Amino acid sequence: MMSQLKSSEANRLVEATVFGDGATVIAVAVGVILFIAYFVPTIVAFTRNVPNSGSVLVINLLLGWTLIGWIVALAMAARSQSPRATE
Repeated sequence: MMSQLKSSEANRLVEATVFGDGATVIAVAVGVILFIAYFVPTIVAFTRNVPNSGSVLVINLLLGWTLIGWIVALAMAARSQSPRATE
């Protein structure tokens, strides 16, 4: 009887861990949203075709975890492009 009780408790624990109450799905969704938000400067730079897109990617990748690095990368990505002189 005791082993049967332990077995059913173990089964419930496995089911709660695997399926949970939706916490795993929420955690993955939050992780994906944070990942996308982290790379917003890079996405903006490549979408706008700024000349220094590679620099934005490197700064965002290496220094984006600091708020200052992320802001610098975003500023570089959103910088207005100067018109090219035509000769």
